[in-house]
Parts: sequence; C-alpha cells; structure tokens
Amino acid sequence: MGRTPGATAASTCQRLLRAAADVFARRGYEGTRVAEIAEAAGLSNGALYAYFGSKAELLVDALRAHGQRMLADLASADPTRSISDLLLQTGRSLHLQREPDDQLVIEALIAARRDEEVAAPMRAYVRERADWLAGLVQDAQERGELDPGIAPSAVAHFCLSLAAGTALVSPDLNDVDDEEWAALLARLLAALGPTHPTEEMGTAE
Repeated sequence: MGRTPGATAASTCQRLLRAAADVFARRGYEGTRVAEIAEAAGLSNGALYAYFGSKAELLVDALRAHGQRMLADLASADPTRSISDLLLQTGRSLHLQREPDDQLVIEALIAARRDEEVAAPMRAYVRERADWLAGLVQDAQERGELDPGIAPSAVAHFCLSLAAGTALVSPDLNDVDDEEWAALLARLLAALGPTHPTEEMGTAE
C-alpha cells in the first residue's frame, strides 16, 4: 500500500498523523507498533517511513497536530480578551473528562521519561508551548493585566504543569465540583493581577 491515488503528500501526512493520534491514544506509546499506524492509515510501513523517521517522531508530530489547543484557539478567536478570562475558561475545562486526543501529551511525557528518542523532540515541543505561554503572559503584563514582577516563564511552567497534572488525575479517579474549582482558579488568577502599592500618607518628621 502506498499513497492513495490523487492524494497529495500533505494529505497523506495528515492521514498518518490522524491515525497515529488514534492508535497512540488507544494503545499507548509502548503498546503501539508502527505497523498498526500504517495499517490504520491505509499505507505500508515503507510509505510511513517516507514521511516519518521513527515512532517517536510520529508521536510528537501527532501531538503537535492533534493535541489540545483550547487556550490557543480562544486567544486566536478574540485577541482582545483578557488573559484572566482566557486562563479561567481554559482552566475550568481541565478537571473534565478529556477527549482521546488530549491524552497524547500524557503518553508523550511518560514515554519521554523512559526513552531518549522521545525525550529530545518532547523537550523542543514543551519549550515551544512554554515560550508561547510566556509571550502571552508578557503581553498581558505590558497591557497592565498582570503583575509585571512575576516571571512569565514561571507562569508558563505552572500552566503546563497544571494541565498535565489534571489530565493524570482524571474525574474517574477524583472529581471536583465545577463551581468550587472555578472559585479556586479565580482566586489564583486574582493573585497574579497588578499590585497597587499603598500611597504614602505622609513623610516622617
């Protein structure tokens, strides 16, 4: 099985990434064989390797193509929306049951701890996400929405860690009331807001 007649290289690549995301989500990284992904995409192993050099590359590229992008989508849809609103709406969804594609990042993070072939591209992927988040935070600081004294990289790391942690502690393991979760997030976001030092009431005699 090779490329489907009439299919472009780009469409074949996307078909492989879609198949990889489905199989990885269902069977996990270690439980997946490259042949299963090729079969799910309707291609031969040889055709698959014409596009991707390894199973690790397929995993990280499938994550890039199909991993959760709720925050990025919200920010793109309304660039004028405050970062607090963006983070709150995204955060409220974190404790809900995830879609299969949302589990790709967990599979990739676990695999990266055991396999350097996965760890190398995952470091690049996580750095991309962290840099994007830090840029979002820095823009909000320049607009006066967030405390300029907080390191954007630290906020980005916290957001990434929260997303990964809540994916691991799924509702079937431990659930939380939606309003209570939203109230906690609102309190945390308020703490990131700009500070307003108390004006001096007078000077010492």
